[in-house]
Amino acid sequence: MSQEPSFRAVRRSRTFHLLAQAALLLTFFGGINFLIGHAGGRFDLTARHRHSLSTETLAYLKNLRQLVHITSTLDESAGEDTNRDITELLAEYSHATEHNPASGRVVTDTINVTQRAREAKQRGLTERANILLVSTGEGDTARRHFIDLSELYRMEKGEKVAFLGEQAITSAVLDVTSAKRKKIYFLTGHGEMSVEGLDSKDMDRGLAILASQLYSRDLALAPLALAREAKVPDDAALVVVAGPQGPVQPEEAARLTKYLDNAGRLLVLLAPKMPRGHGLDDLLEKWGVLVDDVLVYDSGPGGQTDTGDLILSANSKDDHPVIHTLASNHLYVRFGATRTARLDLGRKEEAGLHVTELIGTGPTAWGERDYDRAGPPVFNRDRDLSGPFAVATASERVSTGGNKPVPSGRLVVFGSADWVANSRVGADGNLTLFLAAVNWTVDRGPGLGDVPARPIERVQLTLTSQQLQHLRYALVFALPGAAALLGLAVFWARRR
Repeated sequence: MSQEPSFRAVRRSRTFHLLAQAALLLTFFGGINFLIGHAGGRFDLTARHRHSLSTETLAYLKNLRQLVHITSTLDESAGEDTNRDITELLAEYSHATEHNPASGRVVTDTINVTQRAREAKQRGLTERANILLVSTGEGDTARRHFIDLSELYRMEKGEKVAFLGEQAITSAVLDVTSAKRKKIYFLTGHGEMSVEGLDSKDMDRGLAILASQLYSRDLALAPLALAREAKVPDDAALVVVAGPQGPVQPEEAARLTKYLDNAGRLLVLLAPKMPRGHGLDDLLEKWGVLVDDVLVYDSGPGGQTDTGDLILSANSKDDHPVIHTLASNHLYVRFGATRTARLDLGRKEEAGLHVTELIGTGPTAWGERDYDRAGPPVFNRDRDLSGPFAVATASERVSTGGNKPVPSGRLVVFGSADWVANSRVGADGNLTLFLAAVNWTVDRGPGLGDVPARPIERVQLTLTSQQLQHLRYALVFALPGAAALLGLAVFWARRR
C-alpha cells in the first residue's frame, strides 16, 4: 500500500515531462518560424547562382518607387524548361521587392489570353500567347513594355545557349519606370508615309497600324518638319524617315548628320524609285552604307511572290539584335519593291564604326538598273547588279574611350518602306523586324551589359549498349540481391 503514492508520483512526473517536451517543441518551432519570417536568409548554392538576381538588378529594384506588374502569357507551347525558367525568375523579382514600400514592388502573375480574353484586352494584351508584359499605371496613363519569348534566349544553330531573361526584364522595368516616355519623330515635308488614317486609300502608303503598335509600347510619336527647324529636337529618341518621295534638302541632311554624330538614332526607309535621288548620300557614305539606284528582282523559286513581294531572310552570319528574333524563329520578311542597302566595301576603315548587313536576298536576285524600261525585267550581266546582296543594313559608331565601349550613334537603313505599310506590316516577320529595329535604336532591348547572361546547362549521360545492359542487370539483380544478403546477415546475427 505504501508504494501507491510513488506510482502516482511517477505518472505525474511522466505527464509533466510530456507536457514540457510538447511545450519545448512548440516553442522551438515557433521560434524558428519567427526567425525565418523576420530574419530569414536565402542561400543560392547552385554553381552559377541560377536562382539569384545580379547585384545590378537588385540595386535597381531597391530604388524602385513604383508598382510594376509583370504579366506572363506563357502556355504549354513554350516548353517545360522555358516555363520553369520564367516562373523561377519572376519569383525572384517578387521576392527581391517584397520588403520595399508598397509603391515600389514588383507583382507578377500569369494569364491565359484565350480563357481570359476580356481581362487580357483590358491589360493591353492580344490573343497572342508566350509574351511578357511589364507595365506601370492604369488606363490612359499606363506604360507598357512587351517582351517576346524569342528575346529571352540566345540561340546558336537552333539551340538555346544562354538565358537572357534577367537582362530583358530588368531593361523593361527601367524603361517603364523612367521619368519620360521616349519620343519618336517622323520626318515630314517630302511626301513621307503618314502615321494617321486607316482608310482603303491609306493601305499602301499609311502607317496607322505601325503607329498603334508603337503607341501600345509606350512610345510617343510626333512629326518633324526639319525644313523649319534649326536642329533635331533634344527629346528625340529616334528620327524615322519613312518613304520620302522627294529628296531631303542639303540643309536638312546636314541637321540629320549632326544629330546622328551627336549620339543620335536614325531609321531610314527609302522609296525604291526616286528619279531625283533621296538626298542622304553623304550621310549614308559617312556611316558606311551604300544604296544603289536599282530595283531588286529575284527569279529563283520562292524568291518573289506573284504580287512582286520579295521573300527575304535574316543574315545568318551575324547575330545582330535587329534580326535576332527573325533568325531564332526562322521568320521571313515580305518586302515590296526595294533597292539595295548594303555595306560599302569601298569605304575607308574607321575605328569604332561597325556596319552589319541585316536582311538579304538569295543568289538568284539581281538589281535592275533600267527599271523604267518597258517589258519584263531581264538580267543584264554587264550592267545590272548581281546578287546576293543586302537590302537592310545597320551601322553603329562606338566610342572607345573609358573602361567599356559606349554607343554614340546608331543608323538602320532599309531599301524600301512598302513593307511597313498598312497592307504589308502584318505579313510574316515584317512587324517583328521593324519593332526590333526601333528597340535597338532607342535602347529598349535586353542588352544590359552589367547583367550577365545565364548559360544553359545540359547534362547528358552517354552509354554504350553493353554498358546499358550491365546497368540493367545491376538494377534488376545486384541491388535486390544486396538487400537480400543484408537481411540474411541481420537474421543470422539475431539468432546467435
